Amino acid sequence: MLEQYRTVRASGSREVVIRKSRFIGHVMPVESEEEAMQFIDDIKKQHWNATHNCSAYMIGERDEIQRQSDDGEPSGTAGKPILEVIRSQKVKNVAIVVTRYFGGIMLGAGGLIRAYTDGAVLALEAGEVITRVLRREVFVEIEYTWLGKVENALRGRGIQTGETLFTDKVTLLCLPRNDEGDAFIAWITDLTGAQAQVTEGRRLYYSEGE
Repeated sequence: MLEQYRTVRASGSREVVIRKSRFIGHVMPVESEEEAMQFIDDIKKQHWNATHNCSAYMIGERDEIQRQSDDGEPSGTAGKPILEVIRSQKVKNVAIVVTRYFGGIMLGAGGLIRAYTDGAVLALEAGEVITRVLRREVFVEIEYTWLGKVENALRGRGIQTGETLFTDKVTLLCLPRNDEGDAFIAWITDLTGAQAQVTEGRRLYYSEGE
């Protein structure tokens, strides 16, 4: 699993008019090629009367899946520029569709490339590019007498936390970065004089600052 990667927070769309043609950039975070294809199909159904619905997507830890479609535009003027935006912005697990409603003025190859590039950039802005960080769930069970000291220490170290469970003891859900997990466990054990019961949970992606 990657320690972190860039993607979009949510689906979104944004429009620009270029020489009377409407270009609408749509984006969606996806985890599989099937999701990407379904998203593209949904946009095509929604904009069934558009002149073109050009698309590209990139999926996988190593960007294994990369596809693009000009959807009737001259070869290399639509799908490729959209894919290049995805690559240049270093995002992954995203699908973009740029819908065009022709306005009557020919743009030429260079104009089309710029227009579809702009549409893809707008789509990413609408979806909000974020960094997803792999974090490790570490459950720290302590006596109530340790709570104040541990909470202050966690804040001072900048460790993200989740839900706290209060029973006969206190269980804190700590979320260190995965690559800092072992060091965190050693630190919390030392901080509490080995009195904390530490249990590791899952490894999950969280949005940076989440």
